[in-house]
Amino acid sequence: MIKILKTEDNKTLSKLSISEAVSGSWFNLIAPNEEEIKQVSLVLGLDEDFLLNSLDLDERSRIEIEDGNILIITNLPVMTDDGCFDTLPMGIIYTPTSIITVCSKDNNILSSFNENTAHSFDTRNKTEFMLKILYRSVKFYLKYLDIINRTTDNIETELQKATNNKALFQLMEIQKTLVYFSTALKDNDIVLQKIMRMTNSASGNYMKNTEEDIDLLEDVIIDTRQAIEMVDMHRMILEAMMEGFASIINNNLNQVMKFLAAITIIMSIPTMIGGLWGMNVPVPYGNNPFGFLIVVFIAVVTSIVVVFYFRKKGMF
Repeated sequence: MIKILKTEDNKTLSKLSISEAVSGSWFNLIAPNEEEIKQVSLVLGLDEDFLLNSLDLDERSRIEIEDGNILIITNLPVMTDDGCFDTLPMGIIYTPTSIITVCSKDNNILSSFNENTAHSFDTRNKTEFMLKILYRSVKFYLKYLDIINRTTDNIETELQKATNNKALFQLMEIQKTLVYFSTALKDNDIVLQKIMRMTNSASGNYMKNTEEDIDLLEDVIIDTRQAIEMVDMHRMILEAMMEGFASIINNNLNQVMKFLAAITIIMSIPTMIGGLWGMNVPVPYGNNPFGFLIVVFIAVVTSIVVVFYFRKKGMF
């Protein structure tokens, strides 16, 4: 899918066809097919590999400069259909006339730049627009980390009374997400540092970094490092939680087994007493008309005594 947008003077977005694309346009490519790749490559004079590299799900964050075009690949945070989190490569291509974003899947970061938010960005200011995309990406990392933190708190409450491994598996899934986030954020931070160094180079002059752009880039770097610190902190807390709650689950299971063992012993007392008085030999109270009630009374009293004993020993 190709969507071409351009900011007008009245801060609205106009949709263009590929034949109408002009300087200052934003080419947003979501899961483009081979024909769409060729069209954009031909119109903008780009190497097709510049567009195809961004569609590789295993692509790492990096910067590549070729023939006056700059390719920035960054990893975005995404929420999957099952409510988990993952990272997704996205390419931002900076050309002398336009800016192109390429991603294999639709995502909240790019979709947040639309007609309703058109007043907050300008596709004609390519450098600022690129930095706002990166800034929005970092904000979504922080947002998803906050969701992960609340989810972890809920799982912590469940684990305090859990006797199975379901909650631990949930924590393992979160731990895997944090590994993805940590790797992506650290790679993104390296890319941001390269962009910062480019501000004083020829390519930096080509990108036309204003003082406001540099301030925005510094904000992106600061928030990225904050997100890295939050991920590392969550990972350490999660590792400690998993170790501690694994012991809690074992202890909870031991408490259940101890309770079941105590119940089994208590229930066996009436059975044992009834078995003794049921033998075909002379037994006490065998000819007593109240013999059955006496035997029941003995079984109940003995069971109650054992219950109080086990209770004193902490078996209940």
